[in-house]
Amino acid sequence: MSKAFVKESEGDDEELETPELPGGARNYITPAGHKRLKDELLHLIDVERPEVVRTVSWAASNGDRSENGDYIYGKKRLREIDRRIRFLTRRLDNAEVVDPAAREATDQVFFGATVLYATGAGRENRIRIVGIDEVDPARGQVSWISPIARALIKAREGDSVLLRTPVGVETLEILEVRYEAS
Repeated sequence: MSKAFVKESEGDDEELETPELPGGARNYITPAGHKRLKDELLHLIDVERPEVVRTVSWAASNGDRSENGDYIYGKKRLREIDRRIRFLTRRLDNAEVVDPAAREATDQVFFGATVLYATGAGRENRIRIVGIDEVDPARGQVSWISPIARALIKAREGDSVLLRTPVGVETLEILEVRYEAS
C-alpha cells in the first residue's frame, strides 16, 4: 500500500495531547501523579505491548498483509503504544517529585497547595495546583502554569490577587491554603 493512502506523517512522534513546559521550567509533579504515570508506563510495557505484538505476529503469519485488518490496526496500535512509552519515559526522566504533605505549615500558595478562594461575585471555588500531567478540571486540579495558578502562587491567605481573563480582570480573595497528601 502506498503511503499516499495512509494517514501517517513523518512527524507522528510528537505528542499533542499534553502541553509543553515553558522553556527552562522543571516538570513538577506530585507523588500520586508520578505513580500514575509510572503505573501507566509499566502497564504499556508489560501488558499492552506484548499483547499487540502477539496479535501482529499472528496476523502477519496469515499471509497477505495489505488487506489484513488485524495486521494493519495492530501495527498502528503498536506505533501509538511506542509513542506513548517514549513520551512517558521522557516525562518521568524529567519529573521533579514534590510532596505537598512534606511542606512546612504555611499560608502561602506554592505547588501542591489546595486553595479556597472567592471571586468578586462572592462565589467560592477550591482548586489544587498540580503538575501539567495531572490536570483534571472536573476535580479542581489545575496546572501550576495555568493563569489562575500563576495569579495565586506566592500570595497568602487573606490576600486579593488579580486574574486576567479573556473577558477582563477579576479579583480573587484567598480564603484558605492547605497542603495535604495526594
